[in-house]
Amino acid sequence: MRKATISRKTAETEINVEIDLDGTGQFDNKTGVGFFDHMLDQLARHSLIDMTVRAKGDLHIDDHHTVEDTGIALGQALVQALGDKRGIRRYGHFALAMDDTQVQCALDLSARPFFVWNCDMPTDKIGTFDTELVREFFQALSTHGGITLHIDRVHGFNSHHIAEAAFKSVARALRMAIETDPRMGGVLPSTKGAL
Repeated sequence: MRKATISRKTAETEINVEIDLDGTGQFDNKTGVGFFDHMLDQLARHSLIDMTVRAKGDLHIDDHHTVEDTGIALGQALVQALGDKRGIRRYGHFALAMDDTQVQCALDLSARPFFVWNCDMPTDKIGTFDTELVREFFQALSTHGGITLHIDRVHGFNSHHIAEAAFKSVARALRMAIETDPRMGGVLPSTKGAL
């Protein structure tokens, strides 16, 4: 049962996350930030992780705390759901094309968070959404999920496409990494004896 539920409450946000790593990509995400909900839906659908997110944040200030804290909670949920990580593939990578854009992701569920972001956006906004928050989300996910996460924009000029390609490429790489490998036989994917 690779499932997790995380509730996180601060003075700025209240986040509730439920995930099932062995789902079919079902989603029900409501954060109060429309574009971000759309991106979380993509993350769930393309990773095949069933995901329910409820967030209440200080949106009267801006979207920052809501987006970042959702990344924190999702990272914590991944750690909980993966358990000791025995039998998983551990590594994932994906190059995703979306119209004018190509974004590549490579990741390692190493428990050693490290984040590389080479995915600058040509505009500051997508509608009312601050594009810098895409980076903030993935930074939080990497840090609290213990993920070595590299995201690189190969090319692209449309900020919406770049952001969406980033979420989808991470989703596809994550799908690969969390899958159980029948050849592993429940063995930890490391020579260290711990992840």
